[in-house]
Amino acid sequence: MSRLLCFYSDLFVLPLPEHHRFPMAKYRLLRERLVADGVVSQSDLHVPEAVTLDELRLAHSPSYVEAVVRGRLLPHEQRRIGFPWSEMMVERSRRSAGATLAAARAALAATAAKPAVSTQSLFSANLAGGTHHAFADRGEGYCVFNDVAVAARVLLRDAAIRRAVVVDCDVHQGNGTAAIFRDDPAVYTLSFHGEKNFPFKKEISDRDVTFNDGAGDEEYLHALSIHVPDVLDQHQPDLVFYLAGADPYEGDRLGRLKMTVEGLRGRDRFVLESCRNRGIPVAIAMSGGYAPDVDAIVTIHTNTIREAVAVSCTDLWPSASAS
Repeated sequence: MSRLLCFYSDLFVLPLPEHHRFPMAKYRLLRERLVADGVVSQSDLHVPEAVTLDELRLAHSPSYVEAVVRGRLLPHEQRRIGFPWSEMMVERSRRSAGATLAAARAALAATAAKPAVSTQSLFSANLAGGTHHAFADRGEGYCVFNDVAVAARVLLRDAAIRRAVVVDCDVHQGNGTAAIFRDDPAVYTLSFHGEKNFPFKKEISDRDVTFNDGAGDEEYLHALSIHVPDVLDQHQPDLVFYLAGADPYEGDRLGRLKMTVEGLRGRDRFVLESCRNRGIPVAIAMSGGYAPDVDAIVTIHTNTIREAVAVSCTDLWPSASAS
């Protein structure tokens, strides 16, 4: 059975006001559920290193990094992010970006080792992340630093990859990611999101696939079947960043779509199988989820990791095994 490495930062808890609507507890509950259900073992869970300030500056402006790290965000900038500034906010944001970078490196290492190392999965996961509303010069929508943008820029700098694709299945457009990579042909941004949902001023991704309010499993999965294979075949990435948002769920209070738990699991399976069949490593991030029932969010995220384990347990390297 292949090992799926997961990186977590829920030990670094943001101090939030009482009744704040961001479900911070979901990250700890997800990690605990994964172990309790035997989806991953405790030995496959790792606390990541924080990204460095220099690594943050590869995706964010020096002035914004300085403002966040030194606690110089203005009140309206903190309101736009949705979190009050604290040292723990900075630490958690740096650790979460570090988790996506670590997941990407782990997935790439498994690819480079084929077929000699067959126990490590082609996939790896950040049990948080997907902070796609963070722009180069500002944060918004509960996103301080853009973990995917930072990770991609570090890997490009280090020549670990030449091309990447971001498959963003959060219900909200990855506007910050789209803006950061607008003029960067090395990173292709593909976003599946609600047309009339936040952010109300959209950026332009390399490919935006939009849904009307109330769209359900059939419409969503059909769109995936058209666009994901096409983008992967055209761009031929060395790595995919997959944002597996729980917020297209029919019970999400910010989602406005009508996908079922099983439909979301089918979404995960399709994206991951599409990558596996092409031998493309994947760094998974959990992204959004705002259902009043936190257990539903945890179930959806757990299913994402279940599917990653299940898909990676099939023959990863058919050409190697046939030789």
